[in-house]
Amino acid sequence: MPHRNRPTLPEHPVRIALLDLLAEVGTVTSTQAAVRLGYSSGLCSFHLRQLARHGLIEEAPHTDSRARPWQLRWGSPDGTCRTEQTVREAPEEFGALARGLEDESYQHWLTHRDQAPAEWQRDESFSAVVHLTPEEMAELAASIRGLLAEYRERDRTPAARPTGTMAVAAVARLFPLLTDTSVQPAASRPRSLE
Repeated sequence: MPHRNRPTLPEHPVRIALLDLLAEVGTVTSTQAAVRLGYSSGLCSFHLRQLARHGLIEEAPHTDSRARPWQLRWGSPDGTCRTEQTVREAPEEFGALARGLEDESYQHWLTHRDQAPAEWQRDESFSAVVHLTPEEMAELAASIRGLLAEYRERDRTPAARPTGTMAVAAVARLFPLLTDTSVQPAASRPRSLE
């Protein structure tokens, strides 16, 4: 289900990579994006402008007239826009955007899988229900992040990528499976002191 403030924009791997990069670093120029993602500066510039045209990003304040940095643009519930340098203050909005992009990417994969090279025509999907404490869930999340961290240098340094690599989406969502008995009615929840 698309986020209500998210304009419609056709899914494209470069756009997804640019949005992920902006979420990670806050602001980026097309040249910086090209270095980080391994695409040409012109291609990054084109897709940054497309994202801006659809209201997902905007130019960041800057003093250097030669550089054109971009940042994420967030819509607020009243329909006006507010801008965040990072996603720390708008985790729900970025979460909805990221999940939407993940879902679009996966659907694109399913539709076009037969067009991929033979060695790339399968995926490694799995799921499991495990019983964890909150602390164990945090430890498991940290372990997954640790496993992925050893490959992040390839994202930052395209020259470090072995021959034959391809961008691969790694999606992990750890969340409690709430049942009717595990959800407290609003009236019985402890009230926070504000």
